[in-house]
Amino acid sequence: MAVEITEDFVWQVIPPRPRESHKGTFGTVLAVAGSASYRGAALLAAEGALRTGAGIVTLASVEPVLAAAAARLPECCLCPCAAGADGGISPESIPFIQRQKATVLLLGPGLGGTAQSAARAAETRVLVQRLLPGFAGSAVLDADGLNAAAQLLAEGKALPHLTGELILTPHPGEMARLTGLSVAEISADREKIARQYAKKWNVVVVLKGSRTVVAAPDGRACVNPTGNPGLARGGSGDVLAGMTAALLACRLPAFEAASCAVYLHGAAADRAAALCGEYGMLPHDILPQLGRMFAENQR
Repeated sequence: MAVEITEDFVWQVIPPRPRESHKGTFGTVLAVAGSASYRGAALLAAEGALRTGAGIVTLASVEPVLAAAAARLPECCLCPCAAGADGGISPESIPFIQRQKATVLLLGPGLGGTAQSAARAAETRVLVQRLLPGFAGSAVLDADGLNAAAQLLAEGKALPHLTGELILTPHPGEMARLTGLSVAEISADREKIARQYAKKWNVVVVLKGSRTVVAAPDGRACVNPTGNPGLARGGSGDVLAGMTAALLACRLPAFEAASCAVYLHGAAADRAAALCGEYGMLPHDILPQLGRMFAENQR
């Protein structure tokens, strides 16, 4: 039986920042995210990472995304990429992306896929196939990155891996594509499915939804008590992906980073709902509430 994540656990795992620390102490997140169709996804992920303590966040994307990021997030470093099919990141930019210094790779939010075109989906698969293997740090694979991985698995190929730990953040539909199971089969026993595939793929699985399940390859699992239906809106997962990547960059192990991120994400959403209502709250309303929780706990 999975244990429930508690507030005490979160603040035990996330330490106060040492007085002598510097930006290098808290790592660098390289977010490969965004496309002409999904500019906001990249910005929400990047701000989620910045607001959750990463020392440096670099956003690798196409020019329309970077223009929006420069206006909204002056703290974010930018890695311009050539545009490919349907305004996504072209695989010809991979060598330039690989030269960026980073301790954590966040891959997937807003990259685009079959909803745009077969060509966009194919280019996203190439990004996943070539950026994950050999990456020297840890990584978070989210959104269109997960859909690309699902297509690779369906073709009988292995899930691309890297040197460090890998966190997958699927909702039930993405988990269905990754596993070949139906959404109903996954929903019938989410904890069992999350544990099974965390072990099979040697990853941390964050199976999102009401009472999100976090499962580790060693059999550990936990469920998240925070959050509300106001999170059922495009962009919420992008914020969570950035938050998870930031806690990895702050040197939390993958299972602990994912567990703390989902708890804080939900708790901040509960505060946003109290102010704006579940109908009225937006994903970016999570971010100032997150900052208030850090301040209240001297973090």
